Amino acid sequence: MRRIDQHAPPGSPAHDSVTLPFDLRQKSRLRVRLDSGQDAAVILPRGGVLRDGDLLRADDGSVVRVRAAAEEVSTVRAQDSTALLRAAYHLGNRHIAVQVGDGFVRYRHDHVLDDMVRALGLAVFTEHVPFEPEGGAYGHGHGHGHGHGHGHGHGHGHGHEGNGDE
Repeated sequence: MRRIDQHAPPGSPAHDSVTLPFDLRQKSRLRVRLDSGQDAAVILPRGGVLRDGDLLRADDGSVVRVRAAAEEVSTVRAQDSTALLRAAYHLGNRHIAVQVGDGFVRYRHDHVLDDMVRALGLAVFTEHVPFEPEGGAYGHGHGHGHGHGHGHGHGHGHGHEGNGDE
């Protein structure tokens, strides 16, 4: 099994690719099936997030391109930037990883959050597209905004599924 343990320089020619959802792109250690069908072990430094287009080098010298898998997400589109900002504020206040783009905010599909956003007067569309949330204000690279091993308490019942390293 190939061992993928470092980033390759930008512009390196890729020999293979691996398509992963965001939850798995947050992990530093995982077993993957490359798009060619070969198995590989990803063993990278902790704390990073793999982004669509990242290049990784395997122990045999080959380069693997990371591809963001399509996932079920909710997308909020609005011409009114204040309404869109309000939705982003309320989602962020719930520690929700969000992808921000020109005229839209996107998050993992959740009918409760969809209802909240609709109550703000915005339309929500369910899509199956790659999810690339913001990296966080403090440069940790986590879309969720918390570092691993954080010590602050949570009294509001949200989970951290997919954010732990394996």
